[in-house]
Amino acid sequence: MAITLAQFKATDLEDLQKGAIDEFRKNSFIIDKIPWDNSVSPFGNGGTLTYSYIRQTTQPSAAFRAVNEEYTAAEVENTKYSTEVKILGGSYQLDRISNYLGGAVEYEAQQMNQKIKAVSSLFVDTSINGDSATNSKQFDGLDKMITGSSTEFNADGDVTIDLSTSAKITSNYTAFLDYLDECMMQLDEKPSFIGGNTALISKIRACARRSAMYSTTLNEFGQQVEAYAGIPLVDFGAKAGSNNPIVPTDATTGCTDIYMAKFGEDAFHAISLDSGIIKAIPADFSTSGSVKTGSVEMYAAVVLKRTKAAGIIRGVQVAAATPAPEGGGGTGENDPEGGGGSGENDPEGGGGTGENDPENLGP
Repeated sequence: MAITLAQFKATDLEDLQKGAIDEFRKNSFIIDKIPWDNSVSPFGNGGTLTYSYIRQTTQPSAAFRAVNEEYTAAEVENTKYSTEVKILGGSYQLDRISNYLGGAVEYEAQQMNQKIKAVSSLFVDTSINGDSATNSKQFDGLDKMITGSSTEFNADGDVTIDLSTSAKITSNYTAFLDYLDECMMQLDEKPSFIGGNTALISKIRACARRSAMYSTTLNEFGQQVEAYAGIPLVDFGAKAGSNNPIVPTDATTGCTDIYMAKFGEDAFHAISLDSGIIKAIPADFSTSGSVKTGSVEMYAAVVLKRTKAAGIIRGVQVAAATPAPEGGGGTGENDPEGGGGSGENDPEGGGGTGENDPENLGP
């Protein structure tokens, strides 16, 4: 049975591990709320890190029949998938003299908490962008799972709703929310979150406020959880070790993508080992050696058991588009180096009438 990290914490764990779990939960809504199926056993006969499952890719059908008539048999289509529990984490090092200095405990706690923050970001990043075909150390993420499916919306960019400015939001928020609702209605169930980058979440928040569909609650850590129509809005944040957003905004078009998924053991969930999900190992100052190493590690992957349990909306415009650079052709108006066209307002242009040409090179 899949459990959340809050439920896993309630099992018989030492205080250090419970503290590490809470830090992971505080750093990421996804890590906190996603169910974990910790059933993978790497030990014993046939022990493996592989998790196999069936993904339902079509919907069930039904029909009327006449008396003495048989139904036409039709089954849902399933595809078998396998993934492996992957290992992600990081380490930090301290000189043993730090154990004798004031604030040593706080300094190591800082190092461990920052490492947990980085691992949390890496897990969320991979849950969205992971591709095991590109990097075998990773697991596949939602983007790869959904691309090309019936729940990849606006894949061709036919729908462009501009939310790049406050004025554009005021003009377009009803069209945007109508389209967002339309896409969500094509999923099997109401999604557990709507996620994207910081710019996107701020735009959805603005639209939700204008429609009186915005709400906030506090979680058990005192953090504010924003929602549209009761669905949490999740800022995926930045990639580990950088300020680059996990979901980028295209520099040319100003567009980004919306991700949404339903958490559940038969929908979108995480997997881990039966022996544990997270392991925090502090530096051991009781052994010999000048430099001590601490580490944080997670054993994880994500799976999607129903295609219609998750979706992506492509091409939501959250920033102004960057115009394409102008070429050398055309009229040459106000173009100090443009050789083509009439030469109007062109001090060096040799063609055209010579109007406003200080050297009067024209005919």
